[in-house]
Amino acid sequence: MKTNFAALTTMAILWAATASAHHSMAMFDRDKTIVLEGTVKEFQWTNPHSWLDVVVPDDKGGTTVWGLEMQSLNVLGHIGWKPSTLKPGDKVTVTVHPLKNGDHGGMLGDITLADGKVLSGAGGGAGGAAQGIN
Repeated sequence: MKTNFAALTTMAILWAATASAHHSMAMFDRDKTIVLEGTVKEFQWTNPHSWLDVVVPDDKGGTTVWGLEMQSLNVLGHIGWKPSTLKPGDKVTVTVHPLKNGDHGGMLGDITLADGKVLSGAGGGAGGAAQGIN
């Protein structure tokens, strides 16, 4: 009986630590959606969230890298994503819920590939009028 109790206690502690380690989505402005056109720099197929870095031309003739958080591998896999979905150099258009602090990052909504295929990033999608940023 003591062994079962110890095992259950250990499992409860591990579950609580995992749950508390997961961050909220409060850093993203879910009321604002922007559209970015750029080139894939890196696609990280990782847990707990995948990441996409997109190089976006700026107003000054340079470029800015936007870091976009995505959903878990489980969620992405269920909606058609694979580790090979994106490669560095791919041209993409993304809808993004930007970071509230103004940094160049956000949560991916949808992504349109060069061939016109649209994939959900399971981050809420465009959800209405979007502001274009080139």
